[in-house]
Formats: sequence, structure tokens, C-alpha cells
Amino acid sequence: MQHDRPTPQELAEAVREFLQEEILPILDDHRLKFRTLVAINGLGIAERELEATAEPRQEDWELARRIRAGDVPEDAVALLKEQVARKLRVCNPRHLDKYE
Repeated sequence: MQHDRPTPQELAEAVREFLQEEILPILDDHRLKFRTLVAINGLGIAERELEATAEPRQEDWELARRIRAGDVPEDAVALLKEQVARKLRVCNPRHLDKYE
């Protein structure tokens, strides 16, 4: 179902940018600064998750079904690596950069 704008992804992006550009620079309290960075990172993950879930991944379910049934495709390892890479792009893209 399509909702009106702003989309959930746009809302998360706006809040993340506000925290990052307007609030974080003026914080002196180290604990509050750390918690704000955690919130910024969480919103970044939410943005990427919303973007990633915009496309259904039926082929992932199909690959799992085939493997469980013993019908392992020749390119299964490459397909699984791509699945893991997609997940890392959402939760921790910098970690993925180390391996590409």
C-alpha cells in the first residue's frame, strides 16, 4: 500500500539529518553525544531497511526451498554471498566495504 508523503524512509532520513547536522554539533555531554550517535546509526539502519524491503525478495525464499529439498543450484554460494551482502548493506555497510 502506498502512503502519502513523506514516506517512512523520508521521515527517518529527515530525523537522522536533523540529529546529525543540528543537534550533534552542539552537544558537549559525552554520554548524550554517544546516545545521539547511536540514534543516528539506528535511523540509518531503518532507512536502509525500508529501502531494502521495498523490493520483495521472493528469490531468497525460493533458493532456501531448493537447498532444503536437496536441489542446490551451481551458483548457490554466489547467491548466498549476495544475500549476506544485501543484509550487510542494511545493517553495517562499512563492514561490507572491508570485503568487497
